[in-house]
Amino acid sequence: MNRKFWHTFILLSILILNSCLGISADIQMRKDGSGKITLEYRFSRMAEAIGRLDGNERWNIIPVGRADWERTITRIPDIKLVSFSSREKAQDIINKATLEFKNTDALLKFLDPTGKRAFLSRENGVNKLHLTLNEGASSQLNPDLLELARQVSDGYLFSISVSAGNPAISFTDGEGREITPPPAAKISSSGKKASVSIGTWEILSGATGLGLDIVWK
Repeated sequence: MNRKFWHTFILLSILILNSCLGISADIQMRKDGSGKITLEYRFSRMAEAIGRLDGNERWNIIPVGRADWERTITRIPDIKLVSFSSREKAQDIINKATLEFKNTDALLKFLDPTGKRAFLSRENGVNKLHLTLNEGASSQLNPDLLELARQVSDGYLFSISVSAGNPAISFTDGEGREITPPPAAKISSSGKKASVSIGTWEILSGATGLGLDIVWK
């Protein structure tokens, strides 16, 4: 299995963590554009083993320890790692990292250094953060790979919450057009915090792609 599959397998390379199967991201935004992001990401030992087949063992699939995180963060100006922890369970390895950023540019570069799957726009005092979770590439994959993806991702969730000025979250397709939320998605909004949760497989299996628009004032 080649590395290209894993980049497709979870396009939330989300955003840099391109082989995680479950991820929770909490973003706290301040009015000046600075803030904090806390990530808890988990991947199954099965996924780790598969990801290291066919010569992939030479790649560091994700930042594994604090030293890996520090090497990653030093490449991005105006962001720093403030805490990191890791624990293991029978089936999963779970890492948690908290970072502080001085501006939204630093946050965007962390989420997606390419600038293609995470970008911010501002209009009439309203901020919109767009995240592309799946570009629709799953329809191009071999059915056997899709079945493997379904099995490995079963039971894992992607969730994100944002604390800012009256935030709201909506779903888009892979090209950024607003769509009806998938049936399995859960969206909540209360005061200065909005959140969404959806199964990893629901993201990966979307033939037309899937994204999020997060807006706040």
